[in-house]
Amino acid sequence: MRGWVRAGVAVAAAGLLSLTGCTLSPPPPPPPVTASARLPPQRAAVVQAALTEWQRWGKLTVDGWPEFLDPPAAPENFPSILAYWETVPEGPAVIRRHEGTRDAMMVAMAEFQAEGAPPPPLPAISLFASPAWSAAFVSYVMQRAGVPGFVFPPAAAHSTYIDALLFSWSGNPEGAAFVPHEPVDYSPRPGDLICADRSRSPLYHWQERLSEAGSFRPMHCDVVVASGGGLVQAIGGNVLDAVVLRRFPADAAGRALPPPWDKAPFFVVFENRLDLTR
Repeated sequence: MRGWVRAGVAVAAAGLLSLTGCTLSPPPPPPPVTASARLPPQRAAVVQAALTEWQRWGKLTVDGWPEFLDPPAAPENFPSILAYWETVPEGPAVIRRHEGTRDAMMVAMAEFQAEGAPPPPLPAISLFASPAWSAAFVSYVMQRAGVPGFVFPPAAAHSTYIDALLFSWSGNPEGAAFVPHEPVDYSPRPGDLICADRSRSPLYHWQERLSEAGSFRPMHCDVVVASGGGLVQAIGGNVLDAVVLRRFPADAAGRALPPPWDKAPFFVVFENRLDLTR
């Protein structure tokens, strides 16, 4: 049994070492993205919290929906993911599991070094790919921005907080802190959330979610940090195993264009109205 366990850890450790093997050319430098002083305070706080994490991860930037990331995420960012998990109710159990995996990998890597040879090249396996942590990242950003938990409930699944935001809006459309919009009708602004449905049979409109509220769906939301110039720029977690700024194409009115047919469709943009409701 120990041999099988050690072999599995070896594969994972080798994956960590092989993460530096990508040779894809990075996208051109993005235009400057900062939390503008012209933004209302709460919008600016949400944007700044997302930008701080993006900077912590090395300002990783991609155009659209790539399959790979260059440079790849580094294991040194692992503590940040633990911090994201600390903000959600499911976090403690996930953290205990992650820390056990990390410790086992560190032991295995030390053993390989002691034997005088690195592990053979094997397919990359990310230390923190599972469970998905993109919703924990958004929850962390909102917490760091000072958004109360009763306004934006921290959750390990996007569908959980999306249901809460939709419920809040349906009960008080005029006073809701986040207002849902169909992506074809609304131009995202810094501080908003843009969300996609990654299900096999995805939703294409947020109103479709109302009839199935409470059931899980694999979704993903990014925090919009800049708009204009034919782009919607948004930061998300667990994008190619990292915190990444993605630049989505937009039309002349600033509305995000639909993704390619084989990518998760945008089904809602949540307008951030925190500054109008506090």
